[in-house]
Amino acid sequence: MELQHARCAGIDIGKKFALVAVRVAGAGRRKTKYTVNKYGSSTPEILRLRDELEAAGVTCVVMESTGEFWKPFYYALEGASFEQVLANARAVKNLKDNKSDVSDSRWLADLGAFGLVKPSFVPPPAIRQLRDLTRDRSAVMRQEAKLLTRVQDVLEDAGIKLSVVASDINGVSCRAILQAMIDGQRDPFSLAELARGRLRAKHDALTGALTGRFTDHHAFRLRQLLAQVDQCQASADAYTERIEQALGPYRTFRDLICTIPGVGTLTADVITAETAADMSVFATPKRLSSWAGVSPGMNESAGVAHQAGTGHGNKHLKAALGQVGMGISRSKNNYLSARHHRLVARRGPLRALVATEHKVLEIIWHMATTNTPYRDLGADYFTTRDPARATRRAINQLHALGYEVTLTLTPAAG
Repeated sequence: MELQHARCAGIDIGKKFALVAVRVAGAGRRKTKYTVNKYGSSTPEILRLRDELEAAGVTCVVMESTGEFWKPFYYALEGASFEQVLANARAVKNLKDNKSDVSDSRWLADLGAFGLVKPSFVPPPAIRQLRDLTRDRSAVMRQEAKLLTRVQDVLEDAGIKLSVVASDINGVSCRAILQAMIDGQRDPFSLAELARGRLRAKHDALTGALTGRFTDHHAFRLRQLLAQVDQCQASADAYTERIEQALGPYRTFRDLICTIPGVGTLTADVITAETAADMSVFATPKRLSSWAGVSPGMNESAGVAHQAGTGHGNKHLKAALGQVGMGISRSKNNYLSARHHRLVARRGPLRALVATEHKVLEIIWHMATTNTPYRDLGADYFTTRDPARATRRAINQLHALGYEVTLTLTPAAG
């Protein structure tokens, strides 16, 4: 192996302190020298570490991405004279029987000296701030969904089956009904009169669903839960406003990928933040899909390839793509929907969903690379691509049902 950094440092990071091993390669018969020192995790200690690494002539620093503890070190060392490499923990795992904080730091220094560490993607500060906002908003929205589930639990306990008739328990009509119940209204007919829009057509079913054993105990619980729901909604709205301000030059990318079926503004914000709107980081669409965790794994031994699942990938991006895939599965009259349903028939719903997520990321990579909007191939793409094959399939299906088929080509089709 070729030595790439004669002076390299490895940092084993913990919550309270870090052990830093400085590796100085030996020349001729001189042995490689290691110097291991302990530093605190406070900012003054990290800045002292930075000065000492620069004074020692270190050209590369390798650290492991341990939880959130790597961030104070990485951010404080940005802009220094040496190269920083953030390593995935799985890629730099030390030997089990020879593991200690000292040996881990020396191991990282050895790997970095010979260029054996693949650096993790760390976006620029503007994208890091955007990521914080989108991730916080997603957490708030998940909390809101959990609270609405608890609202349904309270209604079930009271024998109120509102969620059976109404699809959105937090909609305008349902919130008006729930507020009236909290205020003391118990008459099912009067409560059903509060419905708006299409829900008014279900008046009789709504009256039956609102007949139950709703008491002041349930009213108190609902009041507290709905107050928390409103607080979460207000917080999510504030995050959305802040995200719109933070998008800045990345707004063009966000608006571009919103032209893809199934990609809404909220999921587009997450995709923009997680990918940094920069496809130059990923050499090919496959690299991007693998990084996101929506590519099939590789498990080959002795020339035999075995089935392997997808990797962990970026969980935030993967969750957003899951929402996109579910939206595409419910849509109609577009290429992605037609492709998804074809895959469902052959591979099942779960694998079809992952394949759809993979395809969406490939499309995003090409759109961002060429700066072109999405162009839908149409729901009939697979039929018009090979009409003869589609015809044979249709005839075979009719034969299986016991029909005899005679085909006549119409002038318009010809």
